[in-house]
Amino acid sequence: MEIKDAIIVGGGIAGLAAAWELREKDILLLESDDRFGGRLSSERRGKYWLNWGGHVLAGEGSSTDELLKSVGIQASPVPGTVTGIAMNGKVILDGRVESYPFRIPMSLKSRMAILKAGAKIRLAVMKYGKIVAPKPGENFKDHQQRIYEFENDQTFTDYVGKLPEDADAIFRPTVSRSAGDPEEISAGAGIGYFHLVWDKGEGLSRNVHGGAATLTNTLGESLSDKTRLGAVVTEVVQHQDHVEVTYTENGEVHVVKAKYAIMATPAPITNKIATNLDTDMRWALDQIKYGPYVSAAFLTNETDPQVWDDAYAIATPKRSFNVAFNMSNLNRSWESTREKGSSIMTFSPASLARKLIDQSDEQIIQTYLHDLNEIFPGFSDKVVEAKVQRFPLGLAYCFPGRAKLQPYLTKPDGRLFLAGDYLGTLYTETSIKTGQEAAKNILQRLS
Repeated sequence: MEIKDAIIVGGGIAGLAAAWELREKDILLLESDDRFGGRLSSERRGKYWLNWGGHVLAGEGSSTDELLKSVGIQASPVPGTVTGIAMNGKVILDGRVESYPFRIPMSLKSRMAILKAGAKIRLAVMKYGKIVAPKPGENFKDHQQRIYEFENDQTFTDYVGKLPEDADAIFRPTVSRSAGDPEEISAGAGIGYFHLVWDKGEGLSRNVHGGAATLTNTLGESLSDKTRLGAVVTEVVQHQDHVEVTYTENGEVHVVKAKYAIMATPAPITNKIATNLDTDMRWALDQIKYGPYVSAAFLTNETDPQVWDDAYAIATPKRSFNVAFNMSNLNRSWESTREKGSSIMTFSPASLARKLIDQSDEQIIQTYLHDLNEIFPGFSDKVVEAKVQRFPLGLAYCFPGRAKLQPYLTKPDGRLFLAGDYLGTLYTETSIKTGQEAAKNILQRLS
């Protein structure tokens, strides 16, 4: 039996980034779905794109930037506000976030609680920015370990203390973007999300022209002779001199061997199909926690300006979704005159997703439209298409104690390498970085 240089299990952005790095070698990428991209999911609709998954990518000098330039894909900084909010009948898209408690209808008790907790979070964000800034010569492993260790001994809820309903509601959308609720994620992870939103331009800040799937589709097409869609891997066994992978495609069982393998699948799937992992690594993979999310994309046909035109992200406390994203915002920034239509994405993570995920598409859409109509009166009259997607393994969130797992997940394990967003804190950037790192390790060994 022919022995390949490497097999990549998983065709999300981590696996695709790894395969692209190894494209000159004899490799095979196996993806169980009928499309590439995993939780990067978008579709073109004329000049717009509908989006359901990850949509903001890292900026200049990142591993993502390196990949985009190598593949020839364009991305631009996200325009418009990312700190908008729609709460208690008020939509605010300008001004400092510190002013929101005075502009949103709420009790004095809630206002005072927000100011107190907000001041604490603001100071913590400043500290977080200094602590997590990369040090000269520092590797990815050590950098991520420092980030995970920041305020990793308690939940975000414990950190800020019990808050009145409106005060709790105003912080919840930002924190739960991780697909974990404030009662589940670590204080440091919650603070990190506020750092990400408040310090626009840092971290995840760019949109791919045409939608995120433009990148994954291009990679999949470019690597097509080295890939298999609809290939369900059932077992990965590491031997002394090779790795053996068993997969099913079109009802037929196939066995393929390679010198090395990259597991670019979510932690529980990796743990299930890789049969002889290092004991400590298996234990650590078993501890990783994922939260679900549900999202919907709405294509509209209005011809006049809308309140959301100059916003990219609008937090929506106490709604069925916690953020509304204007996925046509990049198009708006290119126009000399406002053109027809918009693309709006609603995002429901963690407990919001658990309430929706077993409902029908129509039920979910009607629930979303009810809230969208209350925020943007007459919204449903403009909708020409609506489509739902569900992600049971949405995102791996950082929980108290997560830091202690990292050394076991990043240590070498013979001929197997891990890649995926659960190995770090910047989601798409982590996926791409770990995919590239795994591939570079294999290239080094092959040579």
